[in-house]
Amino acid sequence: MASTVDDTTEAVSNLTMETEGSMTKNARKKELKNKQKEEERQRKEVEKAKKAAATASSQVKKNIATEDEEMDPTQYFENRLKHLATQKADNKNPYPHKFFVSMTLLEYVEKYDDLSNGEHREEISASLAGRIMSKRSSSSKLFFYDLHGGGEKVQVMADLSKSELDESEFSKFHSSVKRGDIVGVTGFPGKTKRGELSIFPRSFIVLSHCLHMMPRHKAGPASDNANAKKTDGDGWVPGSPRNPETYILKDQETRYRQRYLDLMLNTEVRQIFKTRSKIIQYVRRFLDKRDFVEVETPMMNMIAGGAAARPFVTYHNELDMKLFMRIAPELYLKQLIVGDLSRTGVYEIGKQFRNEGIDLTHNPEFTTCEFYMAYADYNDLMTLTEEMLSEMVKELTGGYKIKYHSNGLDKDPIEIDFTPPFRRIDMVDELNKIADLNINPADLSSDEANKYLKEACKKFDIICSPPETTTRLLDKLVGHFLEETCVNPTFIINHPEIMSPLAKWHRSKPGLTERFELFINKHELANAYTELNDPVVQRQRFADQLKDRQSGDDEAMPLDETFCRALEYGLPPTGGWGLGIDRLCMLLTDSQNIKEVLLFPAMKPHAEPSAKGANSDVGRPFWHNFKNLLVSREFCCCLMTSFIMLCFFFIYEINR
Repeated sequence: MASTVDDTTEAVSNLTMETEGSMTKNARKKELKNKQKEEERQRKEVEKAKKAAATASSQVKKNIATEDEEMDPTQYFENRLKHLATQKADNKNPYPHKFFVSMTLLEYVEKYDDLSNGEHREEISASLAGRIMSKRSSSSKLFFYDLHGGGEKVQVMADLSKSELDESEFSKFHSSVKRGDIVGVTGFPGKTKRGELSIFPRSFIVLSHCLHMMPRHKAGPASDNANAKKTDGDGWVPGSPRNPETYILKDQETRYRQRYLDLMLNTEVRQIFKTRSKIIQYVRRFLDKRDFVEVETPMMNMIAGGAAARPFVTYHNELDMKLFMRIAPELYLKQLIVGDLSRTGVYEIGKQFRNEGIDLTHNPEFTTCEFYMAYADYNDLMTLTEEMLSEMVKELTGGYKIKYHSNGLDKDPIEIDFTPPFRRIDMVDELNKIADLNINPADLSSDEANKYLKEACKKFDIICSPPETTTRLLDKLVGHFLEETCVNPTFIINHPEIMSPLAKWHRSKPGLTERFELFINKHELANAYTELNDPVVQRQRFADQLKDRQSGDDEAMPLDETFCRALEYGLPPTGGWGLGIDRLCMLLTDSQNIKEVLLFPAMKPHAEPSAKGANSDVGRPFWHNFKNLLVSREFCCCLMTSFIMLCFFFIYEINR
């Protein structure tokens, strides 16, 4: 019995222990499960917080990145004006008078580019200035800017912890800084962990505000031209092909009318005009080394001489006479050779004005270089031309060969070889040979010659606009048959006398002159000749030109008696030479439009009141217009004529 009780007691005890053990195990499982749930909940909260922070940061970036794009340009402009007004109301000058710049961006890059990744030089202070072209942000406490100036870029890493401003001022200030603003930054140099050279500003000031929305870079359409894909604004060099599809600002109308914006946004465009400057510097240096003297001659002349072209006409009030904007400085420069200003020669680099058409290779206002070399002839000038251009191309490009899109940017570029000597072709001989003609240069002044050339043009479907003078007909034939063959530099030499009124007759070929024109890529680039220095023959040439003027050719040269009189004092044997600077720039910068190499090309005015009324009396007071009428010469003449007629009428009536 006792044994049974003990067994029962032991069984109950074991059952109790098992129950307690089972309950403890379940509790532990439950506790562990609850702990895991809590950890999972906390992990999710952390992830949620991180996601929210990332979303907020992303939203800040998006707001900064898309602020300019999403806002209406007019509203953007008005907002910027309001911001300026607010600053002025707070007695803050939005356009400071001065900011001390300790170094240029280029000097900054050269000095600190060797810093290690993550290295900061907080003991150094530098002051930089430039234009903000990009703005980014990771939070309200950290802003990134791309500072541009002089073709260089430096990142500005504006960190609240490094700034002199408190958090509220820091956030407010950097929210007001926009792309395009010109800023001054004072801080210390350093590199980010990724190795980008930056400046960490302690102070930051806006020096000039950009009130308009800046265009952003957008990817252009794909090009089939493999050569174009290889080029970009930073890597382009003279003589290599360009690809304007990579430009940030692509619209040509905007680029030409707002060249400042074009230069600001398109790095390659800045390189084009720097190349133009180098070309002019080279020409000047080339002539200076040979003891030529640079001079300046009048741009307003009483006679439009020196070339066959239609001039611009203006009026001089004090002298009460009509004047012409110069079409060439030739006649003045030759008078300086007569005066022996320089033993070697004289030259002028300047503007010429011709009231003619505007197209891809012509602008009414253009730049030339003309020089006149004493005791030289056209053979000397051909050698000098080869030397100047070949060495210029080599200096600018590194070789004698360049690439040029002569058939459009959608086609592969051609190669143009400036290796001397250049090809030379005799104008009349080559024309007779290619076109199977029989032109006699000694008989081109006759009516029969004119008729023969008209028939030749008709035969080859060559259109010559009136008046169909012999000179114009010959020029059309040469353009059709010879100029089309001149891709590499080619001299077309020995022009007929009838085409060259200022050139000296050929010493061995009657009817021809010692003249050449240099053609490259089928376009004239230079014109030169042995100068005519016989005053009697020169007067006769001017008389022949007068016949063309009487036939309706307003481009024929008028008689310049002042120049002829200068020749009577003796012009030594002289070679004269002229080069089109703009067309040379086009070749070396792969530009198919002359507007690409002119900072401010001629453009039709916008249909705006300010443009339409700029040169009229619209909107002026009545008295102003009436006063102008009273003092006008035409009105005075009419008044005098009426008075005389009235007197005759009274005399007639009295006598009757």
